[in-house]
Amino acid sequence: MNYDERLAELLLLGDESGVLDYLKDEYGPLDRHSLYNKLLTPAMYEVGKRWESNQISVADEHLATAICDFVLSYYDNHLETNPLAIERKKALLFGIEGEQHYLGLKMVASVFRDQGWSVRNLGADLPLEHALHQIKTYKPAVIGLSAALSYRLPKLKEAVAVLRTLEWQPQVVVGGRMAHEHDLKRLLHGQAYIVKDLDELAEWLKGIQVSSDATSL
Repeated sequence: MNYDERLAELLLLGDESGVLDYLKDEYGPLDRHSLYNKLLTPAMYEVGKRWESNQISVADEHLATAICDFVLSYYDNHLETNPLAIERKKALLFGIEGEQHYLGLKMVASVFRDQGWSVRNLGADLPLEHALHQIKTYKPAVIGLSAALSYRLPKLKEAVAVLRTLEWQPQVVVGGRMAHEHDLKRLLHGQAYIVKDLDELAEWLKGIQVSSDATSL
């Protein structure tokens, strides 16, 4: 995945205004797709790789994450969102237990909302038993799971297996860096839809069919 080296460096420097100025000067007006899929995601993947190879410290990685979060919030407040439908399909998102990465969940939530969905983002590192309470109350049509590192696979498999037993049969979607780098369709035995990037998610959402139980007024 290609990345903008200057953007990655600015994120690591913790330069909030520098990142915003660079994006505006270099790329001009941006839509969410271009910002998330073409710029921020590749830059943060590069930051993660540098951390894994001990080129940067965990403090550096946390700083870059915080700046990326700031940029996401800034653009969320300044970009238009599609008008809300009267009857909205529901999605619920969370990171599996032990998964600390949350920026991807914020990007995914924005993609859903842009297409008129009602979204509950429960955030990162959520034990399955706690997520299930919200899931059974909310009854979403789609449940999105995020996992970045391969050693989360056992927890991911457990979560997918449990979610597949829910009586209203929601669609289970898995994304994150692990989905981008590994053959999760094979590892999860085809029990979940694997989203490798936001392009795939947006295309999939255009054709999804949901039951009438999984909508809200």
